[in-house]
Amino acid sequence: MMKLKFLGAAQNVTGSRYVLEAKGRKILVDCGLYQERQFRHRNWEPFSVPAGEIDFVLLTHAHLDHCGLLPKLVKEGFKGPIYCTKATAEIARIVLADSAHIQVEDAAYKAKRHKKEGRTSPRPVEPLYTALDVEATLPMFQASRYNQTVKLSDGIEAVFQDAGHILGASSVRVKVSENGQTRTVLFSGDIGQWDRPIIEDPCPFEEADYVLCESTYGDRLHGPSENIKQELCDVITRTQEAGGNVVIPSFAVERSQEVLYYLNELLLEGCIKSMLVFVDSPMAVKVTRIFKKHPELFDEEMVDRVEDGLSPFDLPGLNLVRTRRESQAINQIRGSAVIIAGSGMCTGGRIKYHLRSNITRPESTLLFVGYQAVGTLGRRIIQGDKEVRILGRTFPVKAEVKQIHGFSAHADRDELLKWLKVLKQPKHVFITHGEVGVSESFAEFVTQETGWETSVPKYGEEVILE
Repeated sequence: MMKLKFLGAAQNVTGSRYVLEAKGRKILVDCGLYQERQFRHRNWEPFSVPAGEIDFVLLTHAHLDHCGLLPKLVKEGFKGPIYCTKATAEIARIVLADSAHIQVEDAAYKAKRHKKEGRTSPRPVEPLYTALDVEATLPMFQASRYNQTVKLSDGIEAVFQDAGHILGASSVRVKVSENGQTRTVLFSGDIGQWDRPIIEDPCPFEEADYVLCESTYGDRLHGPSENIKQELCDVITRTQEAGGNVVIPSFAVERSQEVLYYLNELLLEGCIKSMLVFVDSPMAVKVTRIFKKHPELFDEEMVDRVEDGLSPFDLPGLNLVRTRRESQAINQIRGSAVIIAGSGMCTGGRIKYHLRSNITRPESTLLFVGYQAVGTLGRRIIQGDKEVRILGRTFPVKAEVKQIHGFSAHADRDELLKWLKVLKQPKHVFITHGEVGVSESFAEFVTQETGWETSVPKYGEEVILE
């Protein structure tokens, strides 16, 4: 008998975490950080399945909402291996170190603010985890290649295949053999779009008995990629003419690199004027170096660009910002600039300081190029809140707010269905990693289009897989 527990990304988008029990073993697939404000308290709660009872972790990719709680898992007693691709392991090292830094920094800032406001607490403000917890986690990573069978234990094995989402991202299928029978459980991870720049397209599995499929954009269709360039060109041109800055909250992994790709194209084609471009994220700078190390994961067009000396990572006017002093100096520069900074949902990091400097300027543009989860600062801005709280102060939103949906590293509704329909009919499809209404809509769509049995599991739900 196999059991599946939904401990995250169930009727919400972040905090991806699933436990599969089979043959006396407990396998945790992803261990992500919650980023929606209403769910953040879950980050601090003890794992409902004790960390010391978990035998293996299978990590689909290195976004924070999939790997961000690994140091806490280790801190609470996990001692087993963490399997993933080599690129994922390399990026996770950077993402987790950055997260630990932010955790410590935010805790210190919060404690300082509470003291200033005269607020008292029965317990000192402490970070979720520290750099030491990250260091204890890193030796547990074990790299696997795409399509390589990883034997977890007797009768249990896993295989990773390219999910096309970010560099090194995977879908992972677990195969369990017992009493002459075999059952497979497929975890989609996050599925990318087809025909996107830099990396290869998703590589779907062809067979699985049970499927967990993400549904982040399961209720919408992305526009043609040509629209991205035009929309980006329009935003930059208008902002340059107004004399403001284009501030782009962006994930350090994939999204920042893809923005650079399109900026490079627009400059080469003469669609925009030359301007300063700042990538103000030490993490994004480090991740960009990892991209350069893995050309075997590039698509054909990107390989050609690199060979022709037109790499977007060598964009004219590009400044890779590393230190806090360099970051602070950006807002002293006169004229227009593009400022790309993390975090992508504005939940922490340097983006908050650039928002503080630009959000009250009508000539500036706040450009969102990624998903903004409910309850995050980014979501409050794009949904039209007239005032938002940043770093303990309230600011009126006077800058122009724009969003380009086509940048998403997530597949849309039809692309998710395309990924699913490669499969021979599974026994059941669990729709996860989406807001409640979106997941329910996508589940209904899948059943309508395929006749397959689907459901939208709740947080904490446990099901038995026959």
